[in-house]
Amino acid sequence: MSITLEVTARVFPLARVFRISRGARTQAEVIEVSLNHGSWKGWGESVPYSRYGESIESVTSQLERVANLIGSVDDHEHLADWLPAGAARNALDCAFWDLKAKMAGRSVADMLDLPVAETCFTAQTISIDSIENMRESAKALQGSPLIKVKLDPESVVEKIKAIHEATPLSRLIVDANEAWKIDDLRAVAGPLKEYGVVLIEQPLPAGEDAALEGYECPIPLCADESCHTRKDLAGLRGRYQAVNIKLDKTGGLSEAMALYNMAKTMDFSIMVGCMVGSSLAMAPAYLLCKQADFVDLDGPILMAEDRVNGFCFDNGRMWQPSNGFLWGAGRNPPEL
Repeated sequence: MSITLEVTARVFPLARVFRISRGARTQAEVIEVSLNHGSWKGWGESVPYSRYGESIESVTSQLERVANLIGSVDDHEHLADWLPAGAARNALDCAFWDLKAKMAGRSVADMLDLPVAETCFTAQTISIDSIENMRESAKALQGSPLIKVKLDPESVVEKIKAIHEATPLSRLIVDANEAWKIDDLRAVAGPLKEYGVVLIEQPLPAGEDAALEGYECPIPLCADESCHTRKDLAGLRGRYQAVNIKLDKTGGLSEAMALYNMAKTMDFSIMVGCMVGSSLAMAPAYLLCKQADFVDLDGPILMAEDRVNGFCFDNGRMWQPSNGFLWGAGRNPPEL
């Protein structure tokens, strides 16, 4: 019996407007992939990202072009030949892992010999807004262990100072999403360290990383847009101290694991991150959280309503529900 592929576009309204340096959104648009093989169904989710030239239409087209190539679970090995790293390959790779786990009656974690965190703490995100509104957002997260703050070049220190005063015990990650110049970074890094910032994520545009050569930033720098797969790591040495691993960049869990392992051998700190998606998109990435230095999988928190059987969250603490059925458990969920 052959495998059939189903591709569905879904929209999840967000609980509130989400702003980063390159724009705002009110909903998450995702691709859901299902691989059907007899009574088994493996599924996965990805988030097409316009920054990388992706859209719902382009990712759907990519997946439809490879649908006729899929005949059995063994075709999982050919994904990297069929599709580039990105959202299309991510959804299909994760669907293959879920299908194989169900057919074997074993969890994906067990199949890959991955230690799974019973619980972890994820960063919670404050999006770009006025100083006062960002202060109020911080008050709502007061006491959270880790907060990520989206910033453009405007009022950087003032905003972080206000957030730090609202929740002084929280560690802060600043995410510029490529919006700064090297002079911006040099000007704010010292003050940011005083206000509890422990990591600065992608301050400069990807492709302008050479400006970081020789700069000894007082806060570790994390590559996001500049790091997609293992091939990018060599060029990040001497510029960044950490990498953000997102399955929508790597093209799925398979390459994400390889990137994780190689980055560790090269002494990079690891962040496991996400686009704005549902718990189905978080579940494969969660397998990498046990030994990660930073976890940023708060996508479902930003949604007005998550999927059934999604992750549980409490003041930044994140865990899978006791049924563990959503993805990768080696058994069918009670409701899809």
